[in-house]
Amino acid sequence: MGNLQRCSVKKLAMNGFVVLLTATLLAACASVPDDESAPPPPTVGQEEVSSAGATCNIDTIQYAIGEPFDEANVPQLQSESSARQVRVLRPGSAATMDYREDRLNIHLESNDMIEALRCG
Repeated sequence: MGNLQRCSVKKLAMNGFVVLLTATLLAACASVPDDESAPPPPTVGQEEVSSAGATCNIDTIQYAIGEPFDEANVPQLQSESSARQVRVLRPGSAATMDYREDRLNIHLESNDMIEALRCG
C-alpha cells in the first residue's frame, strides 16, 4: 500500500470513529419513557380553598400588631381571622411566594414582636 492509501484509510477510520462516538453520545442523551414515570404534579390547593370558601380577614386581628408573639396565641389569631393555615415568618426566614387566600402570615421582628399580619 502506498502512503496515500494509508492516509486515506486512517482518515476514513478516524471519521468513522468520530461518527460512532457522536452517535453513542446522542443516544445516551435520548430520553426513553418508562412505565414507572413520575405522577403528575398536584394542583395548587384550589380544591381545598374552594371547598371551604374560607378567606383570611386581618381586619379583626389588627390589635395583635406590636404585641409579643406567643405560640399559644396562634389558634386564637387563626380563628379570629378565619384562616385555614398560619405561617410564622421571622426575619431572614425563607418562604414560598405562592398566594393562598386562606393563609395568615404572621411577620415577626427580631425580638419576636408581631410586625405585620398579612393574608396570602
